[in-house]
Amino acid sequence: MSQEALETNEPETPHLDFAGTTPYEDYVKADVLTHLQHTLSDDPGEMVFLVTTQVMELWFTVIVHEWETAAAALRGDDIPTAIAALKRSTRELEALNASWKPLGQLTPAQFNSYRSALGEGSGFQSAMYRRMEFLLGEKSASMLVPHRGAPRVHAELEKALHEPSLYDEVVRLLARRGHAVPDAVLRRDVSRPYESDDAVEAAWTAVYSGAEDADLARLGEALTDVAELVWRWRNDHLVATRRAMGAKPGTGGSAGVAWLEKRARKNVFPELWTARSHV
Repeated sequence: MSQEALETNEPETPHLDFAGTTPYEDYVKADVLTHLQHTLSDDPGEMVFLVTTQVMELWFTVIVHEWETAAAALRGDDIPTAIAALKRSTRELEALNASWKPLGQLTPAQFNSYRSALGEGSGFQSAMYRRMEFLLGEKSASMLVPHRGAPRVHAELEKALHEPSLYDEVVRLLARRGHAVPDAVLRRDVSRPYESDDAVEAAWTAVYSGAEDADLARLGEALTDVAELVWRWRNDHLVATRRAMGAKPGTGGSAGVAWLEKRARKNVFPELWTARSHV
């Protein structure tokens, strides 16, 4: 605060005159963000759908960053940094899941009023969401196919496909900590979906049978928080879709609700859930 402001007991006026754009705009790029919305119908509800979907994409981007940070930390045996990134991601997943609120009560008539504008567009075509799935260990080479026309995106996805997932790094850490993880798991083809293994389940059983404040136990709980919120995301997606379109086929040729139901039944980090029955 300036001496003059102190003497008059008046608050200073914020700096308002800039040579170019504001420092806020230079950093946030708000003008770019708020002009990315190009609706394709006359229905006012489409704007909500479009902006909410774009917000979801931004949250996907942040969460991928956190999980990649956690994976890199685990490779270096830095569990505190990994847990911190995972805990941040749980708050971000909560915000992501809340994105269903504006869409969660769409009636079929409301959704139909602009659904045709989507054409063959579908959420399963989201490259950043696919990177999230890959980090969870749910790999699928076929999911690269929709992105062949976008070289940069395709290259990023292909790289993620052939890299160890976040959970692969967790399992490798368990092995380095002395747990009997088979070579078949440690040397598996990481471009394939992760499959539950009895030895990994036994490792988590041992971890959870020990001290609750041990670093591996705390890591397990951070991962379980992530897994629970991913499950809630899938279920919220399922419910919102059921309300908006019932059992009709999804956009982009998917099976719609039937496909989402299958996804919602699948556990992320499976041995973290099954091990609890043995503690």
